[in-house]
Amino acid sequence: MPEGHSVHRIARQFDRNYVGRRVMASSPQGRFVEGASLIDGRAAASVRAVGKQMFLEFEGDLWLRVHLGMYGAWDFAGEILVDPTIASANGRMGQTNQRGTDLEGDPVFDAAGENSLTSIGAPRRTRVHVRMSEQTTGLAEEDDQWPPPVVGQVRLRLMTDITCADLRGPTACQIQDPDEVAATIAKLGPDPLVDDAAEGEERFVASVRKRATPIGLLLMDQAVVSGIGNVYRAEMLFRANLDPHTPGRDVPEELVRGLWRDWVRLLSIGVETGQMMTMDDLDPDAYRCAMAHRDDRHWVYHRAGLPCRVCGTEIVLEEMGARKLYWCPVCQR
Repeated sequence: MPEGHSVHRIARQFDRNYVGRRVMASSPQGRFVEGASLIDGRAAASVRAVGKQMFLEFEGDLWLRVHLGMYGAWDFAGEILVDPTIASANGRMGQTNQRGTDLEGDPVFDAAGENSLTSIGAPRRTRVHVRMSEQTTGLAEEDDQWPPPVVGQVRLRLMTDITCADLRGPTACQIQDPDEVAATIAKLGPDPLVDDAAEGEERFVASVRKRATPIGLLLMDQAVVSGIGNVYRAEMLFRANLDPHTPGRDVPEELVRGLWRDWVRLLSIGVETGQMMTMDDLDPDAYRCAMAHRDDRHWVYHRAGLPCRVCGTEIVLEEMGARKLYWCPVCQR
């Protein structure tokens, strides 16, 4: 499942490539025909991400709400403003991006050569050809077709005159009015990139400290805090030296505040780099390896049975909240 950083990056791609342009909407799969017809021909007005959900506004006070869930992804094609992480994924955004990014030389995070939250993808245009597993080699000659051929089960296609975005496999895809959008967002916990950081911290602390639920479950509860998924949960708990089974109300307040502040930092890094970078103070060579390979950028995630990077104890894998949890039983006491 894509975590918060991915959805914020997807929203930025839509901001750069769709907002202010008239959009043609269709549902090749046939499961979103009515919704697509409501926004077809309207201009995209704005876009925002909150946690794991994206809201794309169209003129006429109509909003497209998308929650990718476990299997959803956006595939971009055409002339789009891109950065190395979307290029390395061959136009795909969504799902948990553990593919890695080859920085090729100096570590730059966008096509403008700047490590910046605002310049990502600008101003260079790149043509991305989407390759899906359903395609066969016989379709190679069709790469330059416009519009690109529909491949597989596309729930929603959004097209401008030069850009195409295909949505596959979302958990939620619906049209909402402004009141419905507000109601949806009201159910979500604070997002550091949306809410005031200080207010968000207070909401998070109050929510955690009143519950007997294990902190390892609370961090994944989107009503408690928005955007944290399996990878960030494991890494944040390790960075805090916190046993994932500790009831929220038993976690010292300063440690809860530390978790929030660490999430603020890690989310910003994830949006900047496109990778869930959770290891600090790496030298340039180690940083380059970490950006390219998951095995070099996490403390405990996906390291079951391997020695802890700090104490050497075997990393434990267990199930918590129907998801895999990785942790060190010695460091996280």
